Amino acid sequence: MANRTVYFVSDGTGITAETFGNSILAQFAIKPRHVRRPFIDSEDKVHQVVREINHSFDVEGRRPIVFVTLVNREILNILKASSRGMVLDMFNTFIEPLEAEFEMTSNHRVGRFPDISKSQEYTDRIEAINFSLAHDDGQSSKNLAEADVILVGVSRSGKTPTSLYLAMQHGIKAANYPLIPEDFDRMVLPAGLAPHRRKCFGLTIAPERLAEIRHERRPNSPYSSIENCRHEVSEAEAMMRREGIAWLSSTHKSIEEIATTILRDIRPDRLMY
Repeated sequence: MANRTVYFVSDGTGITAETFGNSILAQFAIKPRHVRRPFIDSEDKVHQVVREINHSFDVEGRRPIVFVTLVNREILNILKASSRGMVLDMFNTFIEPLEAEFEMTSNHRVGRFPDISKSQEYTDRIEAINFSLAHDDGQSSKNLAEADVILVGVSRSGKTPTSLYLAMQHGIKAANYPLIPEDFDRMVLPAGLAPHRRKCFGLTIAPERLAEIRHERRPNSPYSSIENCRHEVSEAEAMMRREGIAWLSSTHKSIEEIATTILRDIRPDRLMY
């Protein structure tokens, strides 16, 4: 179903619409074209989106799917009345029943991040992002005592994207440190990590998948050979077992799944708000 377009239309960033919409679309064996249209907060802008949706209908001969998070009812009504797409109103599907349940009217506020300059949570996330960038790939061993978690594992096992996701989404100060052949020869954790063993969390990966990833970066090199990948993964897992470090395989898990598992183990409070 490549000749089918899905729109994510929002008066904010569109992240909520796209995230929730993609979760639903994942239940179907389709690969539609994705189009995000954020900040649709005026009649002129929504009419432009309507024209785009209707053009997709004319070209493809099928109704575009339109996931919507629009607070302004007038703009939403224009979209519903004028577009030839299948409009799925994600906010009001839940807001109207909740208004009845809470016996109050929602504030109909546009956007996800009101008054961010006054938000301690936002400030914490920025600090966590800066920390994770400064401590990416073993760049620095300074201030590791401030880390919430230190991800360890072989190169290209998913440490960097997981660290940044934890920082950006959850305000977690996550450092990451690659385990290298010299560490395996010494059979102990790097000296900079040893005092912080309790903060370490390991990532491993199937050697075959690791070889594929490394081949994209350094094709036909000893670094990406399946023999070397098997050796490094085996040695890294053995080291984590010896050191009592909890670990999981990133082979078939998304970044979100990996991060949630780590949060459950190291900061379960972050799973409650």
